[in-house]
Amino acid sequence: MDIRIALVLSPLLIAAGWAGFNIFRAALGQVQDLLNKNNAA
Repeated sequence: MDIRIALVLSPLLIAAGWAGFNIFRAALGQVQDLLNKNNAA
């Protein structure tokens, strides 16, 4: 693989990974809140 391709794609992959991590963390928090509300009721 040409190093230029890696240099161009690496910021995109890092950004996509970071966005995915944040979305997953938010979704996990919502699921935990939902489970806690169901357990309390």
